[in-house]
Amino acid sequence: MEPLASTIRPKKLSEFIGQSHLVGKGKPIRTALENQHLFSFIFWGPPGVGKTTLARIYANALNVEYFELSAVSSGKEDIRKIVRFQTQENKAKVLFLDEIHRFNKAQQDFLLPFVESGEITLIGATTENPSFEIIAPLLSRCRVFILNPLQPKEMEKIIERTKLKIKADA
Repeated sequence: MEPLASTIRPKKLSEFIGQSHLVGKGKPIRTALENQHLFSFIFWGPPGVGKTTLARIYANALNVEYFELSAVSSGKEDIRKIVRFQTQENKAKVLFLDEIHRFNKAQQDFLLPFVESGEITLIGATTENPSFEIIAPLLSRCRVFILNPLQPKEMEKIIERTKLKIKADA
């Protein structure tokens, strides 16, 4: 049985609640998806505001080869494997690196040439200020999007949707 968090996690932008400054009409993430525009960026915000979910929605909508790593438990060898991975139909490779601020400077330096060359499109997620935690050359190749805490009305919507998805036999 799939965990509840996975069951209720939005799969499409139309299901995503919150962060209207990024996903609303004419806003950067929505516009990028509408234009099929792939670029590297970093989501910065507190836990539980949709960084991972929004990264998955973005990658899925652009039909790319998607890889997800946690900077806490991965390193250079994991990046090497992704770079070496042969995609089907030469799809672009998108790496979601959760807790990117946990990569040390040497690991970030190792990642840089792959982002520079376009071999990897990077989506980083962090709860820490990227200006202090991400090396300048890598940061300069990414847009930074700030995700805000969810508002009470947004939380109500999420809770309401959760109730609708719970089956009687759960």
